Amino acid sequence: MQPNLREVAVNNVKMGSNVTLYQPANLYGCTLQDDVFIGPFVEIQAYTVIGRGTKVQSHTFICEYVSIGEDCFIGHGVMFANDMFRDGKPNADRESWARITLGNNISIGSGATILAVNICDGAVVGAGSVVTKDITQKGIYAGNPARLLRLL
Repeated sequence: MQPNLREVAVNNVKMGSNVTLYQPANLYGCTLQDDVFIGPFVEIQAYTVIGRGTKVQSHTFICEYVSIGEDCFIGHGVMFANDMFRDGKPNADRESWARITLGNNISIGSGATILAVNICDGAVVGAGSVVTKDITQKGIYAGNPARLLRLL
């Protein structure tokens, strides 16, 4: 029996000027503004916007309904998740999924997990951290769950 094979693709993506996209990558229904860099093995899903000058490193997964501001750095292997499995299983109703919003000039360290939160301009999230609550002050955050280490 043969599996149902599907190829990675760049499909229905709105792109600004000077976008760099390394393949393989799986992007669909998203928007990449000017001067965005996308590393290899990245998936960016529908209704997501990546702001001007933002860099997304390899092996990162950005789910639906994420807005990332300008001049951000997203490290290797960062995971975004907005279906919180509130009923103990995946929620098929996409419209009910939370939105994730990152401001401008944010740095997210490799291996971090960003749940259904908002992160203010200028925040830094340490490698391997799990962000479970909104970040409202410019500072350095780390740990599981991520907590403020110091203000910037």
